[in-house]
Amino acid sequence: MRIDVHFTDRVGIAQEILAALASRALNVSAVEVEPPHIYIEAPTLGADDLAALREPLLRVAGVLSVAELEMLPGARRRLYLDALMTSLTDPVLAVDGRGVVVLANAAAVAVCGMPEAELAGRSLRELTGDAALVDALVAQGARLPVSEVQVGGQRFLMETVALHDAGGSVAGAVLTLHAPQRLGERISALQNHGAGGFEAILGQSPAIRALKQRAMRMAQVDAPLMIRGETGTGKELVAQACHAGSPRRDQPFFALNCAALPESLAESELFGYASGAFTGALRGGRPGLLELTDGGTLFLDEVGEMSPYLQAKLLRFLNDGSFRRVGGERDLKVNVRIISATHRALEDMVASGAFRQDLLFRLDVLQLNLPPLRERTEDILPLAQVFLERACAQIGRPKARLSRAAGEALLANPWHGNVRQLQNVVFRAVTLSDAAVIDVPALELAGADVSAASTASAQEEVTTLEEAVAGFERGLLQRLLPDHPSTRKLAERLGTSHSAIAARLRRYGLKAP
Repeated sequence: MRIDVHFTDRVGIAQEILAALASRALNVSAVEVEPPHIYIEAPTLGADDLAALREPLLRVAGVLSVAELEMLPGARRRLYLDALMTSLTDPVLAVDGRGVVVLANAAAVAVCGMPEAELAGRSLRELTGDAALVDALVAQGARLPVSEVQVGGQRFLMETVALHDAGGSVAGAVLTLHAPQRLGERISALQNHGAGGFEAILGQSPAIRALKQRAMRMAQVDAPLMIRGETGTGKELVAQACHAGSPRRDQPFFALNCAALPESLAESELFGYASGAFTGALRGGRPGLLELTDGGTLFLDEVGEMSPYLQAKLLRFLNDGSFRRVGGERDLKVNVRIISATHRALEDMVASGAFRQDLLFRLDVLQLNLPPLRERTEDILPLAQVFLERACAQIGRPKARLSRAAGEALLANPWHGNVRQLQNVVFRAVTLSDAAVIDVPALELAGADVSAASTASAQEEVTTLEEAVAGFERGLLQRLLPDHPSTRKLAERLGTSHSAIAARLRRYGLKAP
């Protein structure tokens, strides 16, 4: 049985309490003193014995109460500490001021490959093979920047937290080891929180429906995928959807814009670097996106902007999954699916020598072509409505509507910047206008005929998106038919298919002259 004796603290009271138990020949196996309590574990103490013991204990000067206890506080803390340490998936080591292991969790025991009893007492110098690490840990008061170490043949990023005794002196440190893949999973989860799958690709036009069906099939195939399309068509959104719909959905997803970084920085971002690779490099080096993405998907945007040197390094990785860090001396191997994207004609770049043909063959195993916005005009107003609602919510203003004239202006715009340009136009209009109805001037579309649009009921609200699209398409076809007197010429003028034009002419009761 375990008991809790509550007392008024004074010198010698603990000895008197224990003497009362000894006078009854009760064996005491554990004692914890935390004034104003003394916790006692006596295995042979029963309920009847406690009733008989309570009176002599209460006669001890200063004892206030005696109660049965389920578990000693120290034992409870150790139990929950063990459970906490066991639940941590990252290896955790507690070391003393000399860098000697005092405590390790189950993950650390597994990494080190030895029982916990054998691991305790080992020096970090022995576990990591890095004598400078222990010297730096002691010299800097266990306050090391995040650095890379090798334990049990594996590389980890080590994070240190100093431990202090009651006097404030450094008594040791807690070391947490982060595997690059585990770190990549957490960073990816933060960066891609809220990123959707194929439902995030907006639009119901035949072109978008066909794109989604093709992408869903390709998402399941674990092979390199090339996404082609003009700028602003949503290539990264499609890449994220393909990752979310793939068997790798629970693994990291990272993106690298090859056009946004100079060659040297892009190389270290993609492949990582070894210790001392260049001035300012972190001690122990740093993993690159390939290591962080291990098991997941890496999206290389604007891959056509990659330098010839990086093209050669990427080609080697695609051949066998191995690469070498910048300044590194050994090969690393990871399992990563590459999705690339470009708005450039890579075949022309191959012909001019700006892009490697063998790399193109490696990247272009599966292919998706994203249609420009001008080829799916039926999606323009639904997209604008979604962006309108998002913009109003983002800046905290009341919901707004598009006037019919504004809808017609949006439909007539060529949208060279595609969906991204449409989103920006709507956001700018919502930001700069306080009106409940967004009209043509607020859109600030280059080349829009504001006066003509105003005569078309500028203050009239859009009734339904379908009616607005149908009205615009009917009027457009009526204006173009006299100068393009066949469905094929009209299809060529509008940049769409002959069958699509024929279907629209039938829908609106129009005939070619």
